[in-house]
Amino acid sequence: MAYFAELTSTRLFIAMITGFLPPLLWLWFWLKEDKRHPEPRRALIRTFCYGLTAAFVALPVEYFVSTIAKNWFFLFASWAFIEELFKYIAAKRSALRKNIFDEPIDAVIYMVTAALGFAAFENILFLVQNISATGILSSVVTGNLRFLGATLLHTATSAVVGGSIAYSFFHPEKRHRNVIGGIILATILHFMFNFYILKNSGVGVFKVFIPLWVGIIAIIFLFERVKNIRTA
Repeated sequence: MAYFAELTSTRLFIAMITGFLPPLLWLWFWLKEDKRHPEPRRALIRTFCYGLTAAFVALPVEYFVSTIAKNWFFLFASWAFIEELFKYIAAKRSALRKNIFDEPIDAVIYMVTAALGFAAFENILFLVQNISATGILSSVVTGNLRFLGATLLHTATSAVVGGSIAYSFFHPEKRHRNVIGGIILATILHFMFNFYILKNSGVGVFKVFIPLWVGIIAIIFLFERVKNIRTA
């Protein structure tokens, strides 16, 4: 029994490390884009934790939707919307309604940070389930695929929402409209990727992830555009 408990703890530790490391590496990468005016470390940690908690709270909501969904289209669309909405709520409650949100680029930074916390929880949950079924090595490999897939997807779609908010920074009267538009667009992109994965499940994994890498490149350009937003 002691050996089983030790083995379980080891597997849980590996799942947590493998699940957390990719989002943290991506967070480090994106924060380098805001080197001129770095955000408070405490605020970033809080936002990451809010994103992680948002994933935990979204889980039963998604389960409930799965019990009432009549078809896969409604199910996938609902899951995409729920996840985009909860990531936004996490970023808003932790940072976007506070005085630390003091320049347009902050909207993208905090949305991406919340998204990476969300992805970390999903990664850990996925790995814990798979370690028990397929073993540690196979699960770690699968975790690396999630590093390429789900983590990038959450980053890309939340950056879209953040960019939409950023463009309303100097126009508060447009903020509500931009938030709704950003979440809708992010939901559509999220749904399209999930559908693409479902349709191309038999092809090479790198071919499936090409659209995400294109999206990440687009986000890098978005960062540069947002940095140059002025009151005019």
